[in-house]
Amino acid sequence: MLIYNMTMNVDESIHLKWKQWLDESYIPSMLNTKKFSKALITQVMVNEEMGGITYSIQFTAPTESHLEAFQQVHKPKVESKFQQFKGKVVFFSSVLKVVSEH
Repeated sequence: MLIYNMTMNVDESIHLKWKQWLDESYIPSMLNTKKFSKALITQVMVNEEMGGITYSIQFTAPTESHLEAFQQVHKPKVESKFQQFKGKVVFFSSVLKVVSEH
């Protein structure tokens, strides 16, 4: 199992609008790719020097081929949706491999 993690710092001035968009549009569009089985939204409990509120959104991919297909076919289109928040949301993605679960 793999986790496609997106860490995002959101400017407080658009936080509520962004959160609504995340819940109503972004997360459903990611799950509709059929490459992920679930999504987990967490808030990173840190005071950023740059300000804002930081989140980690974790999408669970059942296999490597699911994640590879997402990255090849869907990733550019999905990430382009962030353009509406340009200058207000900073993000980066990473891939995590689940080693064990207890």
